[in-house]
Amino acid sequence: MRRLFLLLVCLLSTTGAQAPAQENGAGPDVPKVLAVENTPSDQAIADRLRAIVSALDHDEITVSVDAGVVTLAGDIADPADSRDVAGIAERLEGVVAVNNELAASDDLSRQINPAFKRFRARTDQFIARLPLLFLAVAAFAAIVAVGILLSRLRFWDRIAPNAFIAAIYRQAFRVACGIVGIVVALDLLGAAALLGTILGAAGIVGLAIGFAVRDTVENFVASIMLSLRQPFLPNDLIEIEGDVGRVIRLTSRATILLSLDGNHIRIPNASVFKGRIVNYTQNPARRFSFDIGIDPDAGLEATRVLAQEALKAQPFVLDDPEELVWIENITESGAILRVTGWIDQDQTGFVTARGDAIRLVKAAIEAAGVAIPDTTYRIRLEGSGKLSDVPARSHPREKSAPPSAPEQTTQPDRKSEEEALIPLVAAERREIGDLLTKDAPRE
Repeated sequence: MRRLFLLLVCLLSTTGAQAPAQENGAGPDVPKVLAVENTPSDQAIADRLRAIVSALDHDEITVSVDAGVVTLAGDIADPADSRDVAGIAERLEGVVAVNNELAASDDLSRQINPAFKRFRARTDQFIARLPLLFLAVAAFAAIVAVGILLSRLRFWDRIAPNAFIAAIYRQAFRVACGIVGIVVALDLLGAAALLGTILGAAGIVGLAIGFAVRDTVENFVASIMLSLRQPFLPNDLIEIEGDVGRVIRLTSRATILLSLDGNHIRIPNASVFKGRIVNYTQNPARRFSFDIGIDPDAGLEATRVLAQEALKAQPFVLDDPEELVWIENITESGAILRVTGWIDQDQTGFVTARGDAIRLVKAAIEAAGVAIPDTTYRIRLEGSGKLSDVPARSHPREKSAPPSAPEQTTQPDRKSEEEALIPLVAAERREIGDLLTKDAPRE
């Protein structure tokens, strides 16, 4: 029993002495030196790296290894070889560090030699791939030729609303065939990855060109819209933002008018598409109007009816719509009558009809003894003499003497100014390049 007690005391004392030692990291299980086992020797690393350098044809590079540290020395022609050899050495097993002492050679012939070798290698590669290059070029040319032949078919004229849109379809089809030919050629050469780069560069260039020729592109798009739904036809008398003339033609860039003076007016299609267009030829019936003053002492209603009857009696004035005359205003010089009537533009010129109507209505009013006020004013200048020295003028309300000869009540036989332009427009339209067609939808 006593022996058992002594044995337990010894065990407890031994355990208590070992615990502090293990807590301080001084236990017998923790080694003080790390040993590296199964690593290649310096000679094996050097032999392996020399074999690699020799296989890469870099005999000018010397290799030495000491304690896993590789030292590279020598003169090289291409600085890129220094980075390549150092990278290979770092990946070898057992290499701790790489001391790269390689330097570029000052010998010009050695510097030119790598470039010459690369050029010769690429030339040999190009010659070896010449048959494949010829095949790629032949495939591209065949696809483009097929696209050109198909674009000349009448099929495009049947599906397009006019010749201008058909030309756009043909051009788009040719461009699509060209892109397909490029893709096929690059795929045969094994360079299909370049297609993304080419398309990206083309997109950037196209965007820059689009900003540079924005007005031209806007005119082109407006030409397409105007050719699809035409607001006017050839020989129509129209007004565009104050310019009046007969339509000669619609081109891919501008609308050409022949003014009433016989001059050419070129209006960009973008302005035509966005502008205000007045078509005087769309409706054959057209109304003219003018104002005429009468003596306020005269019977206003009787004079109004007289002017309306005088206008109604003219053969060039239409019965439907009916001519109208009303009192527009009363001024110091007299009453103002607004006279309106309708004519058939296909039979009568607008300007000549309006001029004849003014003349004939004025003659009818004066023949009835109604004075048309004279708007002459008398001005008195200080220091220039008495008022009595100024020559006498007729009073504004003084009645005029009746005309000595009766006015002609029929329209004179003369050609209207609008009809005179029709032969000129027909002569101008003999040239090609017109986008206006009779079958296109009208707005």
